[in-house]
Amino acid sequence: MATTARTNPYRDQRTEDLIKEMAGKFLSIESNRTSLVTVTNINLYNRGKNVTIFFTVLPEDKEKAVADFTKRKRGDFREYMKGHSRLPIIPFVDFELDFGEKNRQNVDRLI
Repeated sequence: MATTARTNPYRDQRTEDLIKEMAGKFLSIESNRTSLVTVTNINLYNRGKNVTIFFTVLPEDKEKAVADFTKRKRGDFREYMKGHSRLPIIPFVDFELDFGEKNRQNVDRLI
């Protein structure tokens, strides 16, 4: 008889919160401070083996440079997580611009 693995939503939320906090600190430490980078959301998937970190950038004209920077720093952030957490699985990381947040701000501006 096969058993199904159950995930604990409380543990998943704690893990997401921890990764979100670590990503904010890491980007603050590593950035050159020419722009404000804010971590807005985390998507933990594949049973905790992968994470997508969503962020926004101010001023908006720095988005491309910051996106390139975060892509280069994925491995460094993974190493940072190894040294600053006791997560049982250190997920593979991807960074993405949060267009959902950007669209929400545009709607607010129009209203």
